Amino acid sequence: MITLYHCDAARSFRPLWMLEEMGLPYELKMLPFPPRVFAKEYLALNPLGTIPFMVDGETRMTESSGICHYLGVVYGPTPLMVGPEDPAYGAFLNWMYFSDATLTFPQTLVLRYTQLEPEERRNPQVATDYAKWFLGRLRAVEAATANTEALCAGRFTAADIVIGYALRLAENIGLAKDFGPGVAAYWARLQQRDGFKRAVAAEQSAGLEQNVAPRVRA
Repeated sequence: MITLYHCDAARSFRPLWMLEEMGLPYELKMLPFPPRVFAKEYLALNPLGTIPFMVDGETRMTESSGICHYLGVVYGPTPLMVGPEDPAYGAFLNWMYFSDATLTFPQTLVLRYTQLEPEERRNPQVATDYAKWFLGRLRAVEAATANTEALCAGRFTAADIVIGYALRLAENIGLAKDFGPGVAAYWARLQQRDGFKRAVAAEQSAGLEQNVAPRVRA
């Protein structure tokens, strides 16, 4: 049984969504955010104290997009993956890496300096600068989705899951108001997927069952 450690609305939503899209059985363990502060016993499992943390037999993983890739390869075949024989393979891999390295990184700084730091350490200038960084990098998604339903390969793939989470985070921290028309329409489509809705429902129900309150969002 796959076990996924997750915080409400955290980047561990990527593998949760992937699990739901693939219909794989899993156990979802909810933690308060950030767990390294509010669930110190978790450090015995994941010394980084980060989310996600996935356990699958002897496999241990901490990188959200990497977990999605792992699930697609190990538990496939699935149309969520794009193979090396496909002309879209390079674009697929690029989006998988772009999702965290380019999009989510600046968002974490916006979140930190508007919500997570103590009041006296919050920094509107840092938050504004990195919000602009994120929105500038989002131009690639705007261009890619201007005339197509999905990012690559002519269908919904794991690339849409990992990029879609960055859009969810943007909405939670108040940046969605600045989405271009292509990104806004793309994000609306993603939220209509049954797999996305199931992942949100699983997140909410597990939080209630395990008595872990959701994060306060912007």
